Amino acid sequence: QVQLVESGGGLVQPGGSLRLSCVASGFTFSSYWMYWVRQAPGKGLEWVSGINTGGESTYYADSVKGRFTISRDNGKNTLYLQMNSLKSEDTAVYYCAKVPLGPVGMDYWGKGTLVTASS
Repeated sequence: QVQLVESGGGLVQPGGSLRLSCVASGFTFSSYWMYWVRQAPGKGLEWVSGINTGGESTYYADSVKGRFTISRDNGKNTLYLQMNSLKSEDTAVYYCAKVPLGPVGMDYWGKGTLVTASS
């Protein structure tokens, strides 16, 4: 079955960096777009970034553009999110999500990893 396992979250001071990873299994990773989404405390789900199957095309929410970089290694079935210049408002649980063929929406996501940007 489809499994997505995120890691790399933690506590970081504002201005710091973290790299999130998501290991995928149970499907042909290289055939699907992938997203990162996040949920801040007390708020709804927010789309953060997306990447196409080969990694050549990437997309970002305005709130993270220029600070976050999404990438993937299809040989390792792994999705990444490099987060630089973190702000307190980036504090959230971050989820990686598989995008069904289309591509539109999300059909599977992991349990998430918590990122806390605080002094």
